[in-house]
Amino acid sequence: MRYLTKQDIEEFAPAGLHPPDELDPAKPLRSAMQRYGIFKQEQLAGRVFPIACVALEITQRCNLDCTLCYLSDLAEAVQDVPLFELERRLDVIHRHYGDYTTIQITGGDPTLRSIPELVKIVEMVKSRNMRAALFTNGIKASRKMLLALSDAGLDDVVYHVDLTQERQGYETEAELNAIRLEYIGRASGLPLRVIFNTTVFDGNFEEIPRLVSFFCDHADAIDFASFQMQADTGRGILRERDSTIITQQTVMAALEKGARTKLGFDHPLVGHPDCNKYTAVMVCGSERTRLFDDEDFFGEVFNKLAILRGNWADTSLMTRKAIGTGLRHPGLLIGGLKFWTRKLWALRRGLLAGKRIHRINFFIHNFMDAERLERERCESCVFMVATAEGPLSMCVHNAKRDEMISKPVRNKDNRIIWNPLPNAEVRFASDTLPLKKMKGRLRKDANQQRKALKKVS
Repeated sequence: MRYLTKQDIEEFAPAGLHPPDELDPAKPLRSAMQRYGIFKQEQLAGRVFPIACVALEITQRCNLDCTLCYLSDLAEAVQDVPLFELERRLDVIHRHYGDYTTIQITGGDPTLRSIPELVKIVEMVKSRNMRAALFTNGIKASRKMLLALSDAGLDDVVYHVDLTQERQGYETEAELNAIRLEYIGRASGLPLRVIFNTTVFDGNFEEIPRLVSFFCDHADAIDFASFQMQADTGRGILRERDSTIITQQTVMAALEKGARTKLGFDHPLVGHPDCNKYTAVMVCGSERTRLFDDEDFFGEVFNKLAILRGNWADTSLMTRKAIGTGLRHPGLLIGGLKFWTRKLWALRRGLLAGKRIHRINFFIHNFMDAERLERERCESCVFMVATAEGPLSMCVHNAKRDEMISKPVRNKDNRIIWNPLPNAEVRFASDTLPLKKMKGRLRKDANQQRKALKKVS
């Protein structure tokens, strides 16, 4: 396998301020996947939607120091992106991908900015008819904050909770379920999709089936669970994963074990199959069954629905559209009736016990190591970052994060309008930061040096 060189990564530029085809926002992604032979019938990206999501990093600051964090070791030196620059980046993203694009309001941890600022950011997203998702470790995401953001139009709250965060007093993922339940409670009753992110590493891999079972047991409150496989970001304490333990195949098997049903991760596809695996489970009491179990039927459904623009995260809306499409196409209607007959039979025990049917989605992200980027996967990326120069593949952005987060923003006249590091002379010099503002390996090395100095003295 030939990976991108440092020069290749340097030359891998954002997509620019204006899309190449404003009439068909899905064309760039679709063309890339066609070039590499992965735009097949089961592919949703580039067909149903032009991009999966775009990360809007509003701060580099964070109140945790995760052992597998992608942030720069010196993230705390970078100033928060001002509102006028965030608004400009949202305009660029909307030009590229249009209505209903999911914007990940992230960081760092975005909740370190004030509630009024977060409300304004959500309002900016919603005023452009895009979806707003708050990505947070949850520590500062209080009920008061979520209520204010929900009133502003927030669609999703995405909690990242796992053992890589080294939260004090929690030794297992099972113990962390207490935090997950607390976070579910904070969003209870609000019109928000609740999503959980989990980093998979050798320290929690054996617990993944039990965690999946926990998510299924709470499918009435949890809409989505994402599992992100360990990758060497070039930062953080941990390095690359043990590939004898953690692979796409072993993680998929762990999810199936926890769900207690075959899941089938190859239909539908969301982007490059080496990057992303997606599936959904229908839960009714203790009964569980795979949602997408008829590839031909769902392939035809997706093709028919692809021409209908809409918010695909709105399950009730898309269900109504699917029913309407079925009524216009008798073959699909018959297929739909057969599908529901199978599902109701599979869930019959739960239904007879008076339980309701809930759906929970599962996603596996196989992020690349910073020094092992594959061009095919980078060019077919469905998870972008909103940079000052347009959207850029998440993995590429992480590979040159220091450069991307420290670059001054210039106007058409090449005049600097915002500088994330106004004191250019300090930039990333480690001796300019106090220990409490260091991250990852830099903090670890500084701690070791200071302990050594104490012993000498």
